Amino acid sequence: MTSDYSPTVRRRRLDAELRRHREMSGRKIEEVAEYLGCRHPKISRIENGHGTIRPGDVRLMLDFYGVHGPEAERLIRLARESRVKGWWHGYGDVLPEWLATYVGLEAEASASHVYEGEVVTGLLQTRDYARAVTLATVIGMSEDGADRRVTLRMKRQDRLFDDRPVELWAVHSEAALRRPVGGDAVMRKQLHHLMELAELPHINVQVLPVSVGEHPGMAGPFTILKFREETDPDVVYLDTQVGGLYLEKDNEITDYTRIFDQLRRLAMDPEVTVGFIHKIVKEL
Repeated sequence: MTSDYSPTVRRRRLDAELRRHREMSGRKIEEVAEYLGCRHPKISRIENGHGTIRPGDVRLMLDFYGVHGPEAERLIRLARESRVKGWWHGYGDVLPEWLATYVGLEAEASASHVYEGEVVTGLLQTRDYARAVTLATVIGMSEDGADRRVTLRMKRQDRLFDDRPVELWAVHSEAALRRPVGGDAVMRKQLHHLMELAELPHINVQVLPVSVGEHPGMAGPFTILKFREETDPDVVYLDTQVGGLYLEKDNEITDYTRIFDQLRRLAMDPEVTVGFIHKIVKEL
């Protein structure tokens, strides 16, 4: 099992495959529910990634769809793999379900395209900077809870250095890099860290200067996660104070990809960005 294995991605793939086989067989959700002896909302939840699914139920569903042999065994194995607990489940006390889904998707993503308007993106944060951000944005979180959340964020950064690292392309607004989060000393260390990581071949960092004026990222930060397997479509993640929103429709992916491409064109080139960050450090 590779270091970028994720049961969350396996489950997402399984749900899509089960829905595809049901539609190809011409079966309706109500028919499947009657065959399994359950209520039809359970089948809807399964196909939409909610609730649990046992390998035995997957075998019964595939039998009903007329799927046998190697294809059936592949999907049953996928069902078993999707039930394995990811490392992030150990942080369930400080990790809400909507955020656990994101961490699970990120764990196997081949690329992450991020726009941030207010903060340095999580995968590039130092511990002290991450702690200051967490205490400021997660209202009511205790000191111990913040430390746990920060440790989780540091663990997520292992994806930048594993045997198949995620390719990160991050566009930050100039304001995000000038805001002295945690004080000048913390911010200075954060900016040095950002410059060091920007030298890695699989990490691109760009700054969107204030001088560009209005731009499509003004609607808010977002992340586009991409995957190696063709059966795992891209997903756009929007973070809010009360939960995360996942966009997976083709037109939604296309729109956000265009927005990110436009932000990259408006931002400073990665090589110029490093020099610009160094200038901000000297001004602190």
